[in-house]
Amino acid sequence: MKSHLIRLILAAAVAGPVFAESPAVVAPAGSAELAKLSTEMADAANKLLASLTPEQKAAASFEFGPLDMDAAIDKKDNERLNWHFIPKPRKGLTMKIMTPEQRELAKTLLRTGLSDKGADRLYSIMSLEEVLKAMEAGPPKTPARDPENYFWSLFGKPGDTAAPWGWRVEGHHFSSNFTVSNGKSAAAGPVFYGTNPAEVRQGPKKGLRVLAEEEDMGRALVKSLSAEQMKKALISATAPKDVITVADKRVKMDKIEGLSFGELTDAQKASLTQLVDLYISRLRPEMAKDDVARIHAAGTDKVCFAWAGETEPNKPHYYRIHGPTFLIEYDDTQNEANHIHTVWRDLQNDFGGDLLKKHYAESHK
Repeated sequence: MKSHLIRLILAAAVAGPVFAESPAVVAPAGSAELAKLSTEMADAANKLLASLTPEQKAAASFEFGPLDMDAAIDKKDNERLNWHFIPKPRKGLTMKIMTPEQRELAKTLLRTGLSDKGADRLYSIMSLEEVLKAMEAGPPKTPARDPENYFWSLFGKPGDTAAPWGWRVEGHHFSSNFTVSNGKSAAAGPVFYGTNPAEVRQGPKKGLRVLAEEEDMGRALVKSLSAEQMKKALISATAPKDVITVADKRVKMDKIEGLSFGELTDAQKASLTQLVDLYISRLRPEMAKDDVARIHAAGTDKVCFAWAGETEPNKPHYYRIHGPTFLIEYDDTQNEANHIHTVWRDLQNDFGGDLLKKHYAESHK
């Protein structure tokens, strides 16, 4: 029965990293693939740095900060953990002041962290800034809606094999944070994608839904649940106003709620598998495979799907997929449920948590 179930889910899963795949066929933490990816990230980061003027390099470069997460969170001026997805003034090197050559180098670095699909989603999110600019009446927003108002930031010394380093790309409705440990391993988290409007309803981009799959697949899964299953899956009749973890530096959600993977039918397991794959496949396959391996090591039956709010389109709704190693949150409540926020949190390696512990243990024996 178990082997039949695995075959069923594998057949239904989308291309890319497979949540239901056996841990034996995915890359373990610290694998040769991750080491190679770490080198690729360092090469791309150093090529970008080499192309910058002294002023640009100063804008893009920051110290890595404390290795201990408690100390890093307590440090008030720790830019590495100063992440957010709202439109606000930011530190870093903005795409707006890059030369065409520098932009290509910045995009090359981006694609060492994101899959092609993940990067393309970002470019679509950036294009929505022009849509918002056209929709909003009155004086310009601060900061102004601008698809070039996205920032590249580097923390520590890229390529350092004796110390960790990291990098981030961030702007309105997007933040991707990566940590590289000793040239041996790399991890992603938090990774945020959002869209406003979720569906463009006027103008040249009318009909565009950048995060359509995240919405449609989540709704299809919840609507497939039986009444008994829904009793467990529904955690609130009212959807929260935003993703619950917002831009927290550390996830504060210890209790795993909802309907467990083991309580789903075979078809529903395939649907949940596809939904998890959708989020994981935003990342480069090397990191995505490592995430999958850790999900399996912790136990897929411990993964739960939870829903809040209404189940019909254009009504406020929220879902999350939560397991021992990861948390996915999706929320669509603002602007008459036409404004989506989604986030991937790595409960072990957000901002490189476990990688830094391992580095400290190995370097300070």
